[in-house]
Parts: sequence; C-alpha cells; structure tokens
Amino acid sequence: MTLNIDQESCIKCGKCVRVCPSDIFTQERAGETIGLVRVESCIVCGHCVDVCPTGSVSHSEFPPEKTHTIDYSQMPTPEQVMLLIKSRRSNRTLTSRPVPKEMLDKIVEAAHSAPTATNSQSLSFTVVTDPRKLRQVSDYTIGVFDSLAKLLLNPVVKCVVKPFMKDVYKYVPVFNRLKEEHKAGKDPILRKATALLLIHTPKSNRFGSEDANLAYQNASLMAQSLGVSQIYMGFVLTAIRQEGKDTLAKTLGIDGKIQAIMALGIPAFKYPKYTDRKEIVKNYIE
Repeated sequence: MTLNIDQESCIKCGKCVRVCPSDIFTQERAGETIGLVRVESCIVCGHCVDVCPTGSVSHSEFPPEKTHTIDYSQMPTPEQVMLLIKSRRSNRTLTSRPVPKEMLDKIVEAAHSAPTATNSQSLSFTVVTDPRKLRQVSDYTIGVFDSLAKLLLNPVVKCVVKPFMKDVYKYVPVFNRLKEEHKAGKDPILRKATALLLIHTPKSNRFGSEDANLAYQNASLMAQSLGVSQIYMGFVLTAIRQEGKDTLAKTLGIDGKIQAIMALGIPAFKYPKYTDRKEIVKNYIE
C-alpha cells in the first residue's frame, strides 16, 4: 500500500488531517504543508481521498477508477427518505415469482456499502435461490425447535427448569404450531420467500453482529426502494444460536458465522398506508 500527497496541487486546506481516523496526516498550523506519519497504520477507509477537493491525495487502494464524484443534487430529500423508512414493512404476502438477479445484486451492493468496525470490511454474502436449499433451511429450523420442545417437555427437565424459565415454556406451543404448519406445506419459517440473503463474517470478527446488522439495514431499505419484500429471519437465527453448531453454515457452504438473514420475495400487493408507531421515547441531554 502506498499513500502520497501531490504538494503542487495541494491547497493545504487540512481536511485530510481532520478526517483521518488514524492521524496519519499532519499539519503544524493552518495553511502549512501537509505531512504523513505512520502510513502503515492506515485502515484503508478512503476518507482522505474522498474529502480532498483537488485530488492531491493518492492512495494505491483507491485509484481513479474507484473514486466517484458525488452529485448531491441527486440525493433524495429528507422527506423522501423518511417515507421510504416508514413504508418499510415485513410484507409476508409473497408471490411465487423470483426476485430478478439484478435486484438481488443491488440489495447485496447496498449491504456491502455499509460501514464496518475499524473498516474491516469482512462481511460476506450468500444468496440462496435454490428451492431445495430453501427447504433445507426451513427443515433445519423446524428440526431444532422440535428437539428443543421435546427436551423442555422431558419430565425431569421440566421439573427442574420450568420454575426458573417460565417464559421459555411459552414458546413450546409455538414450536408445535410451526411444526404442524411446516408439515402442511405452509412454510411458516421462510413464508415462501424465493431468496435468502445470509450475511456472515469470520468467527474471529468481534463486531460481526454489529457490522452485519448495519449491512442488513442498508439491504432492507434498498429492497424496499425496489419493491421487494424483506423479512428478518429471527426464527432461523434463533435456531442457529440454540443449536450452537455450524450445521446450517456447512449445509450452505458458508465458511464463517452467520450473523443476519433476510428473506426476499415479490409481494402480492403493496400497503397503501402506514400507521404511526408508539410515541417516541427520547431524551436530549444539553
């Protein structure tokens, strides 16, 4: 990796100094020459290249073809962004029509563009559209829940555990209902989604869950803008955590830890309205 400053075109504005999270850029006083220190500590975030008004910062990881000018006149208004956010719902009325690949690619690109802790960019994405694999995900989830229900109903376990975990036992009827619906072909897990987006990270990533959920939010809003329904797969994630193994990851050929899962499908219809949420609980400390 190389990082340089073209001192002839540099206007010494100091913006690179102010934005660098690793304090690599130096400037003794306003208007003086910009210097570089500890270049090896660069986290390759690109802030310096993107903020420079004269293109004087050159970074080997961000050649000209990877650097793009932002046309702020094309940005959506705050009102448009708010409408997109408020119109987003987990619309489970899905059709059998597949989500076009170009839409899936845009959703993944949006997820990939999310920030990550220390700019690790260690998220990976797996998109599943094979009906057999989708069925395996549902089968796996139901199987884990069924095993858990049987364990909880074991007389010895129930006698010891139930007094301390009453809330857990409330889910036993839910697990049984899901099992029966699954047998009947109602697909209570994936809701007949035609695609799954799995976001995963290396197991060593300490901030994998946080990074994945930031990416998920990006993907969700992009899907909404494309008219694609998206549903958070809480049941599947719960099954993965409950089992405590890599069974599903291995089944899908994923090397790493699954952190977030989104079901995707083409909705049968759109919601013409949105309703307000509960009153906001907020505090300003000034």
